[in-house]
Amino acid sequence: MPSKTLFPETLRRDAAASLVVFLVALPLCVGVAVASGVPAELGLITGIVGGLVAGLLPGSSLQVSGPAAGLTVLVFEAVHRYGLPALGALVLAAGLLQLLLGLLRMGRWFRAISIAVVEGMLAGIGLTIIAGQLYAMADAKAPGSGPAKLAGLPALLADSLTSPGALAALGVGAGTIAVLAGWPRLPAPIRAVPAPLAAVALATGAVAAFGLPVARLDVRGLAGAIRPPGLDDLASLAEVGMIGTVIAFALISSAETLFSAAAVDRMHDGPRTDYDKELIAQGTGNAVCGALGALPMTAVIVRSSANVQAGARTKTSRVLHGVWLLLFAALFPAVLGVIPLAALAGVLVHAGWKLMPIGQLVPLWRRHRGEAVVLLCTAIAVVALNLFEGVLLGLLLAVIKTAWETSHVHVDVVSQEEDGLLQVKLSGNATFLRLPKMLDTLEALPRDRPIELDLSEVRHLDHACRTALTAWADRHNRAGTPAVSVPAIL
Repeated sequence: MPSKTLFPETLRRDAAASLVVFLVALPLCVGVAVASGVPAELGLITGIVGGLVAGLLPGSSLQVSGPAAGLTVLVFEAVHRYGLPALGALVLAAGLLQLLLGLLRMGRWFRAISIAVVEGMLAGIGLTIIAGQLYAMADAKAPGSGPAKLAGLPALLADSLTSPGALAALGVGAGTIAVLAGWPRLPAPIRAVPAPLAAVALATGAVAAFGLPVARLDVRGLAGAIRPPGLDDLASLAEVGMIGTVIAFALISSAETLFSAAAVDRMHDGPRTDYDKELIAQGTGNAVCGALGALPMTAVIVRSSANVQAGARTKTSRVLHGVWLLLFAALFPAVLGVIPLAALAGVLVHAGWKLMPIGQLVPLWRRHRGEAVVLLCTAIAVVALNLFEGVLLGLLLAVIKTAWETSHVHVDVVSQEEDGLLQVKLSGNATFLRLPKMLDTLEALPRDRPIELDLSEVRHLDHACRTALTAWADRHNRAGTPAVSVPAIL
């Protein structure tokens, strides 16, 4: 038990860290909501629930939950397809599914997901976010699909060059990105201010000072933004498309949360994360978010790392950050109305860029080419198709790659001159993936010499290989040559 003299110091550190996390979370909550195509207040509600609900529950003591950039693409697609009223039902069902997975102790299994698939998913999300938010930086409407967003960028640039308003908005967004990129190089006392808050504040000040004609954030009260799902919305969950979206919400938010937990655990020496309890906490939080009609939440590495670096010791810091978000949204909502949308878009472009593992790709290609292929294919599929299908394709490729790499079989042919016998020795894992190599070697052997198969070092022989070897032996024997000696394993 900590002594009473240490408790005030712990509380002081947690309170100070909570203010830092609040200042980081505020622009991100709003920016993620706008990028997701929903009212800004819904992002704040999710941030509040992440602090006051998930923050109180056991699991990971220092990671912070809220709306995440990694889910913006999926939320945008869901809202575009099913409408904003259905969002609450989707998030509620996803939260209940997470709760079930946690109660079934499935949290630890999320650590078995291929890191190449996760990084490919994040890279695809990052590219889609960048492409979409470049339109928001120019105060323009983005096309619906990822390929259309990318294809339309040259026309967007050409149109923006002839529009003073679009040029001003682009300048605000580019300035925001420049501040975010350059902030880590500034002196330590200046860096005490969170970079997203500083970038948005400077952009807002510049717009006000120069009277720039750019779009600003449209903010209403929290109470008016709450939209509990109705019976019709809940009934629509029986549709196949809705079920797929619920599964995508649950699995992707769970994977992002638990990977974030693993990263946060490496940053501190405190208690380790209980993955099943953390999954239950996230499910509870998402169920509450869904009941309020808000965005889905995950544990977010940007806010979590800020919490650890600010000196947080207990979960008090993340709970207090939810309190500050609630007080700000309730008492000062008009302050948000002066923020230019282009600045929030710049924050999201920068966040999207950080999701893309550009620096890791070349070393990964040199060391593990198969992993690099899985990463690239997953990223391309996420952009070209959608998040759920892209991740499924990535998982399928990862399984195929693993099966191929573990299915190694060596075929050695030894000739014994005294009796003319050919001994064919197989070792390793003989599966259908390596069957062409095996048959090519066997069918190239002379048909007029006796052959002995040695399978004593074969660790696994699947049905396809067993059938093929038996058929080859029968053909060789029917050719009138000395019989093939086949071991009993066949």
